[in-house]
Amino acid sequence: MDYTDLNERKLQILQAIIADFISTGEPVGSRSLSKSHDMGISPATIRNEMSDLEDMGYLTHPHTSAGRVPSDKAYRLYVDELMTTSELPEADKLKIRSKLLESRNELDSTIEHAAELLSDMTNLTSFVLAPRKDESKLKYIHFLPVDESTVVLMIVAEDGQVMNRAIRLNEPYTEENLELMSKVMTHNYMGKSISTVMAMDIIDDFTRDMASLSGLAADVVPSFMKTLEKMLNADLYMNGYSNIFSLPEFAGDMQKTQSFLRMLEDKNRLTDVIVNRENGVMITIGDENSEDMKDLSLITADYKVNGKLVGRLGVIGPTRMKYGKVTSVIKYISDNISQTFELRDKNIKELESKEETIDERGNEEADG
Repeated sequence: MDYTDLNERKLQILQAIIADFISTGEPVGSRSLSKSHDMGISPATIRNEMSDLEDMGYLTHPHTSAGRVPSDKAYRLYVDELMTTSELPEADKLKIRSKLLESRNELDSTIEHAAELLSDMTNLTSFVLAPRKDESKLKYIHFLPVDESTVVLMIVAEDGQVMNRAIRLNEPYTEENLELMSKVMTHNYMGKSISTVMAMDIIDDFTRDMASLSGLAADVVPSFMKTLEKMLNADLYMNGYSNIFSLPEFAGDMQKTQSFLRMLEDKNRLTDVIVNRENGVMITIGDENSEDMKDLSLITADYKVNGKLVGRLGVIGPTRMKYGKVTSVIKYISDNISQTFELRDKNIKELESKEETIDERGNEEADG
């Protein structure tokens, strides 16, 4: 987004308004802004600049107040250009590490603890998405030609799931190449779980097995991976439903509160939204979300084990949230979930190795 229409003074005023409104939840007036921030300009000048910012779409003017509040456009500017993430206090880090390590050998408990921590430390509704133990396995993969630069990818799972996705190709193709690619991919990934395939180096598979298809694979693989993400069966753990009742945005507005709770209760819908988000830390604000979430902000991040995407976590709440702090908490919990799972896997491997050693010694003694 282009913010060149904002000079330094307008940016300074807008940043101060966002900070005050996030902190108090109350519309910000020019006089209170002048008192709380030493900007070296008069309330009248601030008032004129605030009027300009409103005309530019960065502020809105509630009918019941003389003050202004930030718009979705202002929050997007804040997140993109002004927000800073700070290092968490050592006490918070210790709390996160200790809580997650308590249950490192139980996947469900670790995920539940992560959701609890995220809710407690942000005072928002939190969620953690984790693959189900009965995750779908792939049955076959097929490509159908549409026109000279478009094909349709079809993925079928053993449980009957079918997903189709149109793919625009940069490389020319023949029907023989598509048929060959279908056979190679079906042979390589049939019977494997979706998350297992997502962790594999598919481009490398093609380069190694069939150099003639490696160029075509470069176009196909990104769409293939995104389609697998949509097929990924997942459990959604949530916490902090009641946190919304303490927020000014929902206090006394029963209709808004009920709408929010209905949205959270539709877990299938919410799971689809979370699964289809981009990887990494992603922040969507207000109208950037779907219609039923247009008054909310959603922050998500991935967590991985040994480089493999395992799940996603995040928070949902009003657009007025402490984006910098919330993002710092999400990142730290995400990193520590990954480390906890890696430690669990290491412990399991060490235990299996010890058991094999004991078995070998037992066999040697029996032979002796």
